Amino acid sequence: MYTYEELKHFVDHCQRCPLAKTRHKAVMGRGNHQAPVMFIAEGPGRNEDRDGVPFTGQSGQVFDRLLTEIGWSREDIYITNIVKCHPPGNRDPRPEEQEACMPYLKYETWLLQPKIIVCLGRVAAQRIIRPDFRITREHGTFLLRKGVWLTAVYHPSAILRDETKLPETETDFCAIREKLLDL
Repeated sequence: MYTYEELKHFVDHCQRCPLAKTRHKAVMGRGNHQAPVMFIAEGPGRNEDRDGVPFTGQSGQVFDRLLTEIGWSREDIYITNIVKCHPPGNRDPRPEEQEACMPYLKYETWLLQPKIIVCLGRVAAQRIIRPDFRITREHGTFLLRKGVWLTAVYHPSAILRDETKLPETETDFCAIREKLLDL
C-alpha cells in the first residue's frame, strides 16, 4: 500500500505515456483528503501545467463560483483529473493516455473513499460513468456503483464557451449538495 505522498511522487515522475515528454508539471489532485465529494475532469490545461495545480485558470474561477453558490469551497472537496499531464493544444486526452493514468486515478480514489464522484464534462463522464454517456441529456443524473454515487455536470470551460449552460450547472451543483445531505 502506498501513501498519498508516495502516489504523488509516482505521478510527478511518471513516464507511462508521451504526455510526460511535453508537460511542465504533472498535476496531482488537490483538496481535502477526507472530502466526501471528488470532482474529476479530463486533464490539466495550460495554466495547470504551468502551476501544477488543478483548475487555476478561467475554468477554475467558474468552478470556484459554482462551489461558492452552494456554500462550499475547495477546502470542502477534492478535485483531480483522469490524466495528470496537459495534452498539447488543449486536445482531449487520447484513450491510451487515459489508460496510462487510470491506475493513479483508481488509487487516488481508493485512498480518498469519496461518497460522490462528480465528472466534470463529457470526457470524464464517458471514462468514469459509461462510454456512451451523453452530457447534454444526462448531466445531473445519479448512478450508484460500488457504494459511490456518480454524476456528471458540464465542464466549467463549456460554460465559458456557452453561458446558457450555467443555470443547468447551478441546478446540478445544488442537486449534488442535496444528495450529500441525504447520505
